[in-house]
Amino acid sequence: MASARVSAAVLLGAAALLGVAALLGAVAPVAQARTQKPALHGRHWMAVTGKPLAATAGARIFEQGGNAVDAACAMIAATSTMWDTLSWGGETQALIYNPNTGRVIGINGLGVAPSGATPEYFHKLGMRYPPQYGPLAAVTPGTPGGLITMLAEFGTLSLGQVLAPAIEMADGYPMEAELVDTIEHYKDRIKQWPDSRRVMLVHAGQAHEAPEPGEIFRQPDLAASLRKLVEAERRARAAGKDRKAAIYAAYDRFYTGDIARELVSAVRELGGLFTAEDLANWKVKLEEPVHTGYKGIEVYKLTTWVQGPVMLQALNILENFDLKAMGYDSARYIHTLYQAMNLAYADRDFYYGDPSFSPAPPIRGLLSKDYARARAQLVRPDHNDPDIRPGDPYPFQGEKNPYLSILEDWHSRMPAQPALTQAEFERTFRLGTTSVEAADDKGWAVSVTPSGGWTPAVIAGHTGIGLSQRMQSFVLDASENPFNVVQPGKRPRATLTPSLALKDGKPFLVFSVQGGDTQDQNLLQFFLNIVEFGMTVQEATEAANITSYQMRDSFGDHQSFPGRLTVNTATPPWVRRELTRMGYRLEFEERSSGPINAIFVDRAHGTLWGGSSNHGEDYGIGW
Repeated sequence: MASARVSAAVLLGAAALLGVAALLGAVAPVAQARTQKPALHGRHWMAVTGKPLAATAGARIFEQGGNAVDAACAMIAATSTMWDTLSWGGETQALIYNPNTGRVIGINGLGVAPSGATPEYFHKLGMRYPPQYGPLAAVTPGTPGGLITMLAEFGTLSLGQVLAPAIEMADGYPMEAELVDTIEHYKDRIKQWPDSRRVMLVHAGQAHEAPEPGEIFRQPDLAASLRKLVEAERRARAAGKDRKAAIYAAYDRFYTGDIARELVSAVRELGGLFTAEDLANWKVKLEEPVHTGYKGIEVYKLTTWVQGPVMLQALNILENFDLKAMGYDSARYIHTLYQAMNLAYADRDFYYGDPSFSPAPPIRGLLSKDYARARAQLVRPDHNDPDIRPGDPYPFQGEKNPYLSILEDWHSRMPAQPALTQAEFERTFRLGTTSVEAADDKGWAVSVTPSGGWTPAVIAGHTGIGLSQRMQSFVLDASENPFNVVQPGKRPRATLTPSLALKDGKPFLVFSVQGGDTQDQNLLQFFLNIVEFGMTVQEATEAANITSYQMRDSFGDHQSFPGRLTVNTATPPWVRRELTRMGYRLEFEERSSGPINAIFVDRAHGTLWGGSSNHGEDYGIGW
């Protein structure tokens, strides 16, 4: 990766070029401007994810004849094994376009709060929120079930084939510097948990206790657990089961067999809550995603158990403004984006939660175009509103709001609480995941944001499985969000947000990003860069983005900072002055774009374009 940021002159030149393309109504890529990474091109398949080695795992599966779902599963397995801001005890959520049916399917592989996880339980421990770390932060593991379900229902290869790269990596792979630094930074916390210490701190007692960059990192317990899954599949096939049933035999072994028993025993010994019944009762859900139309393009997201609909709400609001006329990254454009995002995020902070619990979030009202028009009228043209509040979408679906009294008392600013350090807030606000994008010439398209079990994580005994920390995304007080109060069996409202866009009923864009509460902010701007300003997929992943902090942080102490705005260092002085006049407190970043991973399906030429921002280690391979 090149290290120098694109110059302001290049950015402004690109903006002028893009403005011409926009006037011509272009939505296909225009001539490629200079980017730090080249665009990826492929005729047959494309695999993009958070680590180059994991992208190679996807490429290996494609070369064996697998489809995009097979390749995506291999990349999920590889990134989980590499601890790419996740591990095997986390969660997997995906959107899949099935060319055989012409439909988009949602995969809900998010774990649930275990038995005993109630507001009263955490309040008795003196907590305002469930903890960020440790065994009490864990919901039930979802990634094994999510991966297995995707593969069984929509893949073509065996579990053994798809897990082979991850098993090889668990046997030993050269660790990259990024993970080395993370382990070393959190080594004092890792030392609290015996199996995490044993696996992660391979040089215990030395000045540097994490592995060295390039050192072979071995996880024999994890390798053994993955081989048990493959063995369950093999035995089922030998007993006469078909491909799908054999793959689900591995699912059963993880959630009800010997792996489950070891997981539960280890978690309970450390003081965690989930039980054998919690694991056995949890199921992956195949869901109908939500979507909205924007200028002839249908954008699909998972529903309110993640933050995905917030981008759809923002698009509905922004339809009421002439963004092209404002100009790319002008002060007016940045201000309008910020206001639209915060209107949508205020609704997220109050209304989003697990829709399987009653009352379900009012998703029809939230995604109503009429509701969006009403919200758009709240945008002040010349000043930031530091107290943007949730609206009332219930009348737009013909119902009465059951939480009207709570809504009337809600404020964007959180009650006084112990302040996090700036560094810790930055870490939690952008708390990462990874992203997995895959597409092929048969028409399959897959977008995944697996996460959970990031370093530092509790490793559960000799399973090698790092546990989720997703419990912290719940609240304990209904006055904050009545739809997201912790309850046994409930899914926390997560930040994870895979994205698919269709044009004329066919895949157009496959895109997602890591980064906690910044995810749909980045994805919204990426989408507009292509659709409104005619950028290529690589240009759009690298282009300067803004970041708002006005929504409530989904992690830690759920803080909020109205008016705080990060813009790119290339932002011109006159734009900075105008934004400051509008009431923003500006901060600057050299790379502000992601890291976004994306695939553009170029139907005019029958090819695939891959893009990956210049923000992190994400990249891909195409053929």
